[in-house]
Amino acid sequence: MRRQAGSGSRGERECRADRGDHKSGQRGPGQQPTLRNVQWRLAGDLDIPGPSGNDLSMDQISPLPALTQDEIRVAAWAEVREPLERQLAPLGRRALAALAPRPGECVLDIGCGRGETALDLARAVAPDGTVQADAQVFPFEPASFDAAFSRFGVMFFADPAAAFINIRRSLRPNGRLAFVCWRALEENQLDILPLRAGSAHLPPQPAHDPDAPGPFAFANSDRVRGVLERAGFGEIEISARDEQVGSGDLDTMVAVCSRVGALGKILRENPELRAATLPAVRSALAAHDGSDGVRLNAATWVVTARAAAGL
Repeated sequence: MRRQAGSGSRGERECRADRGDHKSGQRGPGQQPTLRNVQWRLAGDLDIPGPSGNDLSMDQISPLPALTQDEIRVAAWAEVREPLERQLAPLGRRALAALAPRPGECVLDIGCGRGETALDLARAVAPDGTVQADAQVFPFEPASFDAAFSRFGVMFFADPAAAFINIRRSLRPNGRLAFVCWRALEENQLDILPLRAGSAHLPPQPAHDPDAPGPFAFANSDRVRGVLERAGFGEIEISARDEQVGSGDLDTMVAVCSRVGALGKILRENPELRAATLPAVRSALAAHDGSDGVRLNAATWVVTARAAAGL
């Protein structure tokens, strides 16, 4: 996947997202650059047409395959994409400011998701810079990027050491790295409040390896520092940040919490528990409802580093 901010024939900036044969067209005057990602066709694929007079009988139709947990997760995420972006965008901006991308630079976007961060980066490096995505195993040309950035993407690497070695090799000497990741679940009111509110209605959760890939895999700052040092990064700075964030009004916040995050994961796997769980969750969130909607604390690390020269 590649995003490029360049100059059009009339000096207009362009942001392009290529994935196979799917490409976004050039934007017109006054329009924001847009990205297309074939992953999100899933939401449309779930719209099953009703029967017609020419339909086969039921005994002639093969049953639809059950959705995988990844497909269910993606569909749930897509349902609340816009309010979730309102929640996450302020947190990503802190790491983006720490990276300080400049016009003309080539930047790697790690775990770009739907593409909002790639667009932010593309605007920052326009008119002549480029933004490219992927990280763990993609064979980037060595020393091809000025900087690398991630908003909540680095915690999901199956092999963090290998991923960051690959990222460091892709950076020019003294190339910059900046990312934001979650601190511990217990520090994040955004996740722990709805989870605790619904706990009386939820099944016991199995013990979880804190270092396993997942949202809180980088909660331990010592682990983060060790991974980066072993990958060849120096000048590592890890700053704790706390910020009140939200997705909108009470109804919107209930919708987000019940589809993504710690509680959302359990309810996706046990949808029959939604009816019993959500009234308690709604009541807990209502206590934090104000003039600008429900706002809860988000606890993150903002991490910066530089690729060591001579490796």
